[in-house]
Amino acid sequence: MDEQAFDAFYAGSVGRLIGQLYAMTGDRAEAQDVVQEAFVRAWEHRDRLDQDGAPEAWVRTVAWRLAVSRWRRVRTALSFARRQGPPANVPPPDTHHVLLVRALRQIPAAQRRAIVLHHLCDLEVKQVAAETNCPVGTVKAQLSRGRAALARILAETELDPREGRVSEVERG
Repeated sequence: MDEQAFDAFYAGSVGRLIGQLYAMTGDRAEAQDVVQEAFVRAWEHRDRLDQDGAPEAWVRTVAWRLAVSRWRRVRTALSFARRQGPPANVPPPDTHHVLLVRALRQIPAAQRRAIVLHHLCDLEVKQVAAETNCPVGTVKAQLSRGRAALARILAETELDPREGRVSEVERG
């Protein structure tokens, strides 16, 4: 089947196939998805479709198999989720953690990334430079500016570095 013949086949049968798969699956969006995927596969095998003599049946069969396969994956995932039981209770985040994350969100992204990589991931300045593709001097400047910005933001909070408290940033 050449491209023009395939285009004509698609235009003439896509609506009908979506309607048929909708009736089979009960889900219009799912029917549209599986029919489109079946047509993608039909395009890849268009030379063979001509020989089969029933290209619409081939696409319908592939679409149905795709729908069944999706149902099986969903059913398996749901079964697995049920076997896992309810999720464990997770305690709320520590107030210091919340303050630190809120403060980190207020500084520029490059400074935030450098601080997290250096202080929380325990990377050396050279490693941070390599990971961020920045010169070492730039990383040092980002760390210095980021720490100064965090100190201003955290002033008058429980994590105020001027109060002699050990902050998350200083601990790293």
